[in-house]
Amino acid sequence: MDNTSSVPKKTSFYISRSIGLILLLALSGVFFYSGYSKIYSDNAFDNFQWTFLDLGISSITLAGIFARVMIGLEFMLGIFLLGHIFLKKFTYPAVIAILTFFIIYLLVVILKQGNSGNCGCFGDKLAMKPLTAIWKNLIMIAVTVLLMFIYPVKPYKYQEYVLMVFALAAFSMPFIIQPVYSGTQPEAMSKTIDLDLLYKYDPAPTVDLRKGKHIIAFMSLTCPHCKKAAYLLQIIHSQHPEIPMYMVLDGSEQYRKKFFDETHAEHVPFLLYHHIEEFEQLAGPSVPSIVWVNDGRIEYKSKYAYYQLDPAYMLEWMNKK
Repeated sequence: MDNTSSVPKKTSFYISRSIGLILLLALSGVFFYSGYSKIYSDNAFDNFQWTFLDLGISSITLAGIFARVMIGLEFMLGIFLLGHIFLKKFTYPAVIAILTFFIIYLLVVILKQGNSGNCGCFGDKLAMKPLTAIWKNLIMIAVTVLLMFIYPVKPYKYQEYVLMVFALAAFSMPFIIQPVYSGTQPEAMSKTIDLDLLYKYDPAPTVDLRKGKHIIAFMSLTCPHCKKAAYLLQIIHSQHPEIPMYMVLDGSEQYRKKFFDETHAEHVPFLLYHHIEEFEQLAGPSVPSIVWVNDGRIEYKSKYAYYQLDPAYMLEWMNKK
């Protein structure tokens, strides 16, 4: 009788352990993929680090460091899950904590921008709206809580040394793949720009861009680089409304909604300008073309590179006599 009754217990034990191992591997895989999707390319990493600017960090360099640390944390949790490093004591609670942080951040995004665009949870590999990402994180938290009960693997010998090696490797990786660049000043120049062309047709800008200092961005509604630049400019505009920015947008009206859904830049003053020849004369051969204008004369021109759109330099330029 005793032997017979012990069989179901052993069977249930192995079943729970098998299910637990599958769930743990899946959870680990999500963290690995999430980290990889944010750092595999310059484009993906830019999108992620700018979310920290959106949270209120005023320095692009500091935002980039935070972004690398968060990616390192995702890789670390993926490695710790895979290596069964202090699962119940540290790794499971850390997973729940980081997912809770992401949920709070996504709720802030929804309150500020609505449930639109790509939340960036999987970089540009897998587009996901903020609300969908919240449900994804809640499911991952539920899986982690379940694992705490059905897969509480005990610590093994020398695990603390394995932890230190894995943690160092995980946090070093983002800084090696995406080295830290400090903000650099845009290209200095002295060139007149015929802004009268913007006032040649109706509608015209409601502000006089020909007088005083203005940062004017000439962009296309369908250009992916323009969308990234617009996304960054709207973050800077939200944090520093004293910096006079203006967007001159070229493209068909049908692309307007998609452009603003992706960039959230509708609160930045803009003009839809449908006069191609004049637009090319103003913008030059390529877009985005972001010029720093003082009384109708270009003093600086920002390249597309994000580190030439640092708000610190913009403020310095604004305050310079």
